[in-house]
Amino acid sequence: MTDTPRVMILNGPNLGRLGVREPEIYGHASMADLREAADDWGARLGLDVEVRQTDDEAQIVGWLHEAVDSRSHVVLNPAAFTHYSYALRDAAAQVTTSSLLLVEVHLSNPAARESFRHYSVVAGIATGTVAGFGFDSYRLALEAIAHKLSH
Repeated sequence: MTDTPRVMILNGPNLGRLGVREPEIYGHASMADLREAADDWGARLGLDVEVRQTDDEAQIVGWLHEAVDSRSHVVLNPAAFTHYSYALRDAAAQVTTSSLLLVEVHLSNPAARESFRHYSVVAGIATGTVAGFGFDSYRLALEAIAHKLSH
């Protein structure tokens, strides 16, 4: 078993369409590009990083349970689930109440968009939130986790 901290980057619905879906909001990079960048960032930060994406609420809830069971920290982009999925919120709360870190991430800044995007059911239980920096939001979240773990 390795002592390298594990981080699961979990992505919700429609994020598998990165690079194609509304590139003026979400950018031109794809999920494959995110996986490649996350591997590089993780290696630089001393983190074992795995990127996953699903459009299925039950799948992401299961992954959050897996994170607790495997003692993995989480970078979570809940996408549309951000605003209404109490099942996801409750699963994410199990991460933080298990003394693991969970950083909520958004490519865009939800507070600067449509009013229905302004509320996050996840924010209140997350360790922190990074939003509005495109793919750099993920990098910043990983840096925050690495920093917290080193102190």
